[in-house]
Amino acid sequence: MSLRIYGNRPIKTLPGKETRPTSARVREAIFNIWQGEIAGCRWLDLCAGSGSMGAEALCRGASLVVGIEQSSRACGIIQQNWQQLADGEQKWQLLRGDVIQQLKTLSGKQFDRIYFDPPYASGLYQPVLEAIALHNLLDPKGEIAVEHNPQSWTPPLIPNWEICRAKVYGNTALTFYRVIDSNVINDISP
Repeated sequence: MSLRIYGNRPIKTLPGKETRPTSARVREAIFNIWQGEIAGCRWLDLCAGSGSMGAEALCRGASLVVGIEQSSRACGIIQQNWQQLADGEQKWQLLRGDVIQQLKTLSGKQFDRIYFDPPYASGLYQPVLEAIALHNLLDPKGEIAVEHNPQSWTPPLIPNWEICRAKVYGNTALTFYRVIDSNVINDISP
């Protein structure tokens, strides 16, 4: 099975429902929202599935794409796709295994854009976002987009982070987080 990404490029996906590729509508929305922020960015794709979001980031000029995916079958497909899309200047890395364990291995690295799309009922939202914060993986000027079901979502509260926007696209919703700017002083004097 295949789908098409930026520039009408085909990428492979696993057959069946082992992965749930982000819909074309949501992919387009993400890259429209982050327009002008992708070229040269460091991109982290969590629960990468088909790898379509990382593939889009590579096609749009990300300098580094790192993906984490548990399924070895999916990792084989992602590796093929990213290898054919990356140019000589771009770097990519694919980590296979438990997302929380793999986030520990990235400690000390920061990413400008993070896309997190776990299986909706996995219970991963709170622990993964806490791990990202604990390991300081989000650049202070970066953002995280979290894909989720709009009907069963309670946004995790992460210290020193804020929700900067939320969007709903049918049965899919996106909530965006960023680091609270500690340089902004809120004057509450009368």
